Amino acid sequence: MEGLFLPLLLMLVVAVPLIMGTRKQKRAAQQQQELQSSLADGDRVMTTSGMYATVADASDETTIDLEIADGVITTWLRQAVREKIEPIVETDGEDGEDAELTAAEASDSDSADGAESDDRAEDARSKEGAQVAPPLEHGKK
Repeated sequence: MEGLFLPLLLMLVVAVPLIMGTRKQKRAAQQQQELQSSLADGDRVMTTSGMYATVADASDETTIDLEIADGVITTWLRQAVREKIEPIVETDGEDGEDAELTAAEASDSDSADGAESDDRAEDARSKEGAQVAPPLEHGKK
């Protein structure tokens, strides 16, 4: 009986992770299949290649038409859809401004030097929006 204990223990150590791994894969495949079958016109999706698009026609079982820009519709396999993107709910701009003012007031009260706090507030404002670099001019002198 003691001679069978070690091989049985080794089999359990190898078998349990294999079984758990296959269950996890099956669950992920089932979720992906449910996602692809639930796609409807107007859904916002991301493909496996990272492209964002809107579903234009989901009537075919194997392919799906995606609108990648206004008037530009491409046909993809359903399996290429990675995930459905939920629409972003925008909040009022006033809340963001209040938070910015509160942060600026807190930094003013913490520091004794007013110029230093002005620099911090200016840096925070400059990080908010996207900054565009000037175009490079190659070969022009």
